[in-house]
Amino acid sequence: MTDPEIPACPPPDPNPAPPKLVAPPGAIDCHAHVFGPEAKYAYSPARGYTPPDAPLEIYLALLDVLGIARAVLTQPSVYGTDNSAMLDAMALHPGRLLGVVAVDGSVTDAELAELNAKGARGVRVNIADKGGNPFDSMDEVRRFCERLAPLGWHLEVLLHVDEFPDLAETFADFPVDIVVGHLGYMKSPHTIEHAGFQAFLELVRGGHWWVKLTGTYRITGADNPPYPDVVPVAQALIDANPDRIIWGTDWPHPIHYRGMPNDAYLLDQLLDWTDDATIQKILVDNPQRLFGF
Repeated sequence: MTDPEIPACPPPDPNPAPPKLVAPPGAIDCHAHVFGPEAKYAYSPARGYTPPDAPLEIYLALLDVLGIARAVLTQPSVYGTDNSAMLDAMALHPGRLLGVVAVDGSVTDAELAELNAKGARGVRVNIADKGGNPFDSMDEVRRFCERLAPLGWHLEVLLHVDEFPDLAETFADFPVDIVVGHLGYMKSPHTIEHAGFQAFLELVRGGHWWVKLTGTYRITGADNPPYPDVVPVAQALIDANPDRIIWGTDWPHPIHYRGMPNDAYLLDQLLDWTDDATIQKILVDNPQRLFGF
């Protein structure tokens, strides 16, 4: 049901073009969502947006066009901690699709083990979007992560690194690796010289933080591709630690109200950022190691 106080999102480009980049065998899209149908998978009343229906079969067709073999679905904030839509999609393609779930502190160890058996490999805490954080504090999140370490899981956080105070101190003693989406979510016109971004780079250099090269259209100052202001941000992160960088489409691009990019462009950006050997790491080697495909 449409809520006039919760904005509806436009759909993705329905005609993905073949990319210029020829993806290496086993390439992985590390960040995508499936949505709907709403009659079967109800949205959280605490959500900040209403996405369009984005069924699995449309997403898999996109992967075929892009030449991407495998994917990691990521729990969106609109479903809160109800991972049903994503888990049902993963169950249709075991081994090809893994997931990052959202849970709260009430989840039992037995339930975490069951999620692991279904292909979950991490927990997402969305600090940036309404309805995405089921925990009361980052201290509570840290204590919760002690239960994730035996599973080999990571914590994915969505936050704006330029707005988050004391980033290093807040996450200093987390017992699992940290994955950050959307290149740290530092929006233009901030530059890589920003103190918050420089602190983020230092964490990436340390080896326990990973970066998703996703959602470049979320941080650019441009309404439509190309996004030249994203190039130095991406290159700085890749240079900081090419072994901790992964990539994703962020399909179907929810909460994006400017020009909708074609997904081929989002993949081809890698050609502007780095070389073939590093693209192999970003698309295959690094995510394979992080998610355990």
